[in-house]
Amino acid sequence: MATRTDAPTRREQILKEAARLFAERGFHGVGVDEIGAAVGISGPGLYRHFAGKDAMLAELLVGISGRLLTGAKRRIAEADGSTGGARGVGGAGRAAGGARAGGGPVGGVAAGGGAVVGSRVEGLGGRRDSGAVLDSLIEGHIDFALDDRPLITLHDRELDRLRDSDRKLVRQLQRQYVELWVEVLREVYPALAEPAARSAVHSVFGLLNSTPHLGRPGSLPGRAATAELLHRMARGAFAAAAGE
Repeated sequence: MATRTDAPTRREQILKEAARLFAERGFHGVGVDEIGAAVGISGPGLYRHFAGKDAMLAELLVGISGRLLTGAKRRIAEADGSTGGARGVGGAGRAAGGARAGGGPVGGVAAGGGAVVGSRVEGLGGRRDSGAVLDSLIEGHIDFALDDRPLITLHDRELDRLRDSDRKLVRQLQRQYVELWVEVLREVYPALAEPAARSAVHSVFGLLNSTPHLGRPGSLPGRAATAELLHRMARGAFAAAAGE
């Protein structure tokens, strides 16, 4: 995952502090003036960037769902050796709302005509190591779970505060994200039925998204050790779901 080196924009600073404060004290427990003070601007100055707290909450929750999906698509595209022609990416791979456009790997055949060979998939672009793709997806989600804990708390507590259209968009993005994982997981474990694979993916998300409850940062092992532990647990859960 590429590391960003440029400084965050003022808008990004506002969103980061809003997420932290909302997670700590609840949406209604934080005022616009407090968010502005956290980034060194007045409350009225904050309205140059956002219409209000509701707009911040929507951008935080829709934004992270979109970034997770975009990151997963990028990782799959990189594994396919292409940034634009990856199987399962874009309109050809998945219909809006998470519907499976061409089925998944069924009976040893992957969507798009590729044949499953162990944990590798033969496709038009050659082979990809599906196990490595799954590891990459896990790594990306662990980065989110460790670095964006306030957003996990915010999603759990405040999602219902979004207007209907924003909440539906969050759910749509999340369904598409799940389906990308399901497809890759079934490439790694071809005998795993689709409903079981989907349940396993949701269960692993629950495991990884438990990071806000792991304790205070100082009470945990270092970031690298925590990430490695979470990765082993995720892989173990998937293997157990497949009966291995």
